[in-house]
Amino acid sequence: MTDTEDGVTARYEETDTERVLAFERDGRTAAVAQNVEGYAMLKVRTAPDGDELERYYGFDMALDHAAELLGVAPGDLPVPEDAADMGM
Repeated sequence: MTDTEDGVTARYEETDTERVLAFERDGRTAAVAQNVEGYAMLKVRTAPDGDELERYYGFDMALDHAAELLGVAPGDLPVPEDAADMGM
């Protein structure tokens, strides 16, 4: 599932092991990942398969970090409906 808003593109996908919400803006990327069961901490990465930067319990905190990496406000990140329940 893909959403674009205010120059930020969000892509949500589920792999065999993770739920991944990836963002892209002006060539910069950030991703928020959680295990497929949906109960583990959220990992903020530089990209869907990139280096892990930090872990968070709350989705809002993970989105804050992702927004900072992209240089936008957290409210500017489009969150596809399927990803809205990420976090603990």
